[in-house]
Amino acid sequence: MKLYSFWRSLSTFRVRIALNLKGLAPEVLNVDLMKGQQNEADFCAVNPQMLIPALIDDSGRTLFQSVSILEYLDEIRPNPALLPREPADRARVRALAMIVACDAHPLIVPRVRNYLEHELKLDEPTRLKWIQHWFGEALSALEIHLSRDSQTGRFCHGDSVTMADICLVSHAVGAKLFNMDLAPYPTVARIVDTCLEEDAFARAHPLKQPGAPQSGAH
Repeated sequence: MKLYSFWRSLSTFRVRIALNLKGLAPEVLNVDLMKGQQNEADFCAVNPQMLIPALIDDSGRTLFQSVSILEYLDEIRPNPALLPREPADRARVRALAMIVACDAHPLIVPRVRNYLEHELKLDEPTRLKWIQHWFGEALSALEIHLSRDSQTGRFCHGDSVTMADICLVSHAVGAKLFNMDLAPYPTVARIVDTCLEEDAFARAHPLKQPGAPQSGAH
């Protein structure tokens, strides 16, 4: 099993957490997004969309899109489960995860930031305002959902880690890398702190990956 990764890729952060939870340790291949290595021919042959993460499974098949990879890992290694058993509970966990993975994260990824800079000619303060806006929109939505729902426990759904926690943590850590304060989102902050006490989350943190800076940076 091989994982194409980069330290500050939040979607790859999600996959690293899941791999750790499942006790899987793939070979890690670095794709430096800042140097544009995702656009090189060798990686384009792996994922024509030129995005990470990409996971090569033991049969040699290429898997892509972080949430799809999370579900794949949950199916090949069922314990600990990343999704609850009941259909409505599974839908809730998926929905919380998708606030991050589908609604917010696609708006702040490097290719969008590069487009804002090079095509729309937006300066750094304006680009940062864009990024913080979309981080904040998702954090606000997550805080409302989590704080008002009795199904929220130590984690997003009860007292066990699910896919929702993986996505929540990736989003919150990313927000901090862009100088955002989680204080306005106390339920989010509490769950994030709880998750980061878990070894699987802590070891996957972007700033603990090869090539990461000594402190947070965007």
